[in-house]
Amino acid sequence: QVQLVESGGGSVQAGDSLRLSCAASGRPFSRTVMAWFRQASGKEREFVALTRWRGGSEFYTDSVKGRFIISFDNPKNTLYLQMNSLKPEDTAVYYCARGSQYESNARAYDTWGQGTQVTVAS
Repeated sequence: QVQLVESGGGSVQAGDSLRLSCAASGRPFSRTVMAWFRQASGKEREFVALTRWRGGSEFYTDSVKGRFIISFDNPKNTLYLQMNSLKPEDTAVYYCARGSQYESNARAYDTWGQGTQVTVAS
């Protein structure tokens, strides 16, 4: 059974950077898509970025393009989200997720981490 554990969240100022990590364990990750979602207080969970297990084919939501970078370290089975030029509207709980379809809809993902809080002050 696949397990995902996020880390790296925290409280920062606008313009700062953070790197989130998601350690994955369990079954082999062939044909896997890994993604980051986020959920702000009082709002629905939204897609942030995804990548294939083998790397490449990264895809981002428009609001983070040019600021966030998603990557997957195969030997370490760890997903990262490098977040630069953070804005107050990036404040949310960030979740990593695993699925088998190249899809930004949360319903396509069957395994989720517990989430890590990111707070960006203006």
